[in-house]
Amino acid sequence: MSNKIKIVLPCQEANHVCDKSQYKNASLWEKVKLNLHLIYCRACRKYSKNNAKLTKVMRKSNIEYLDKKCKEQMKSELDKAIKETSIN
Repeated sequence: MSNKIKIVLPCQEANHVCDKSQYKNASLWEKVKLNLHLIYCRACRKYSKNNAKLTKVMRKSNIEYLDKKCKEQMKSELDKAIKETSIN
């Protein structure tokens, strides 16, 4: 194995790091590599910019969502209904 530090980031991986960064899950080294990639890749800069806009809009919106308990109850009811229809 080579001990060289890999700095070049393919676009697919850059987009993945961009997503991770959006949710504060990217490491410092990943962010550094992403920023280096964004210097020369116009497509990924656009992706990153659109990602930031989407995050901002979602944070501003007052979307109501179901809590985990309610989701689990709905899932169990759906599974039960599927079993009942497949038996008949």
